[in-house]
Amino acid sequence: MTPKDIVKRLKAEGWSVARRGPCDHVLLKHGEFQRNGWDRCGGVMAQVYALIHEAEGSFGISFPDFPGCVSGGATADEALARGRDALAFHVAGMITDGEPLPRLRGLDELRRDPQFETDAEGAVVALVTLDLPGRAVRVNVSLDETLLDQIDRAAKARGETRSGFLASAARSRLAG
Repeated sequence: MTPKDIVKRLKAEGWSVARRGPCDHVLLKHGEFQRNGWDRCGGVMAQVYALIHEAEGSFGISFPDFPGCVSGGATADEALARGRDALAFHVAGMITDGEPLPRLRGLDELRRDPQFETDAEGAVVALVTLDLPGRAVRVNVSLDETLLDQIDRAAKARGETRSGFLASAARSRLAG
């Protein structure tokens, strides 16, 4: 599959070309384009640049501003989906560990980085939307008391709070 094939497939999935660069690099965007930084549009989200490579029929994705955060897939779409999940997991881990999030660089700044230019050779450059963890909000929910007791026991057994347990269960359910 050529980079043009990748772009064609991504366009079918709602991605569009934001900008064409040197050496046939293509910057893709999905939804509302955000410049750089931890911008927010509607909810709590950021746009993070990714590099998608193809090798021997498989696709890999990496994030220049998050070294070590990589994923892959049998198709470009699968690599993007897995990459989005890997990035969310990576960022959540950084937040949990109290690590500062990196400053997100714009494409112009990335292009001035010699390491990026090396890594981007033969890659498609894409923007991946990252839903950032928001602040906790107190809610009032009615539950069957037996179910609530089961939730509390399960949370305690896992060393979690009721809220943490319910949030984790909701995330699992939302992920499919």
